[in-house]
Amino acid sequence: MTSTSTDPLIFLRRPSLSQGTLVLALSGWMDGGDVSTGTVTRLVHLLDAQPFAEIDPEPFYLFNFPGSMEIAALFRPHVVIEDGLVASCEMPTNVFSAHEPANLAFFIGKEPNLQWRTFGQCVFRLARDVGVRRIVFVGSFGGAVPHTREPRLYVTCSDAGLLPEMDQYGLRRSGYRGPGSFTSYLMSRAGAEGFEMVSLAAEIPSYLQGTNPRCIEAVTRRLAKMLKLPLDLASLRAASTEWELQISAIIEENQELANTVRQLEEAYDTELLQHEE
Repeated sequence: MTSTSTDPLIFLRRPSLSQGTLVLALSGWMDGGDVSTGTVTRLVHLLDAQPFAEIDPEPFYLFNFPGSMEIAALFRPHVVIEDGLVASCEMPTNVFSAHEPANLAFFIGKEPNLQWRTFGQCVFRLARDVGVRRIVFVGSFGGAVPHTREPRLYVTCSDAGLLPEMDQYGLRRSGYRGPGSFTSYLMSRAGAEGFEMVSLAAEIPSYLQGTNPRCIEAVTRRLAKMLKLPLDLASLRAASTEWELQISAIIEENQELANTVRQLEEAYDTELLQHEE
């Protein structure tokens, strides 16, 4: 461990990358369907990337938020008590891992509630220290895509010069006005900090909750192509197909929802044809 007691960035070791890429996942604002954390967790697993640093969660999160119990519950750590004993207390974690042969680093953490600038400086400082040139975030947002179709993938870049490169991966250029994510803040600072930054966001079905294997598989496949990773994604494809069949069977039992999905399918197919013309 090579940090001071007041430094929230804690190094366990220091990998060395050459113009490497740091792939970010953050739970919270843009992690619907677990697409952000699910995709990067799968990549870490497939590559056997090893932890090398972490960000101390203590300065960055609210745990005792005032208000109703329903609101306060969103901020408190999840605990499990069994037979009169505390079995677990899940505090936020922010872990960096690296796979040096692929020149990659990964970050899986939680979007901070507090001190965005300080948290961001931890990310930038680590990236600079280990030899990262490009930062890539993967995430999701709820939209009008049906679960039976490929999610539409959108890209946001920190520099206009990156957009032509991203076009070759079949990514649509995003457009948005509204509440911002921590990722958007990072991107607004990336150029001044000396980094390229790209955000890849999947549009996922807004009528579904819980993990979305189809979107995770689609984003992982596109990200593997961008990072030039020869990964075996057969298990992801199998999980995606099984999930789609299960969801479709459940939806067919609800006539109103089934009609909604068919309308979304028709609109999706029409829009796709127009987009390709």
